[in-house]
Parts: sequence; C-alpha cells; structure tokens
Amino acid sequence: MTGYHIAATVGDIGHVAGFVVDDEAWAIRYIEVSTQNWWPGKKVLVSPDWINEVSWTASKVYVSLSRETIKTGPEFVESMPITREYESQLHLHYGRSPYWLREGEHESSFSMSGV
Repeated sequence: MTGYHIAATVGDIGHVAGFVVDDEAWAIRYIEVSTQNWWPGKKVLVSPDWINEVSWTASKVYVSLSRETIKTGPEFVESMPITREYESQLHLHYGRSPYWLREGEHESSFSMSGV
C-alpha cells in the first residue's frame, strides 16, 4: 500500500508513506500520510480504523475524513516519539474515539516503530 493515494471524502489528499506499528500489541496503529503534493513537507497520521475501502486496481485508500480535516491534522514528525498525549490530540482532532479505550489499555505510553 505504500505509495497508494489517499482519497478523502472530497478528493485526494496525499499518499501512504509508511506505517506506525505498535510492537507490543503487534498492531498497525497508524498510516503515515504524506501531503507533500498538496502542502510542502507535512505528514499526518490516520488510523486504519478510519479506512472505508482499499482499491488495489486504482491504488487508492479511501478514508472517511475530509481533506480539510486531514490537512489541519497534527503533524507527524518521525524523529519524535508518539506519546499518549499526541495520540489523544490526534483522535480529538479527528473526532474519533481512541483505540486504547476500546482495547482497555490504560498505559501512558508504549513503544512504536515506523515501517
């Protein structure tokens, strides 16, 4: 899926640049979206839970988020650790419930690695 275009509810917004994996739970927590073709150098994270469809023939990932919402999302900086505070800000921005509430996690942070 790396390189696939991200299709928001009203047009394309970027492409899949990578994945963020929770190496304790063995789960893909986020898809790294590069918006460099639309806004210079910005990367944001989108949860796989927010994907509506993946089109293998069109090489697109369709998400249930608007372009504006993704555009104004908290920037993802690969060199910075992903903390629970950052994740809370991310989920609040997108208006989505955090995965750790569904999974019963209460830890303040954990190890993640980019793929």
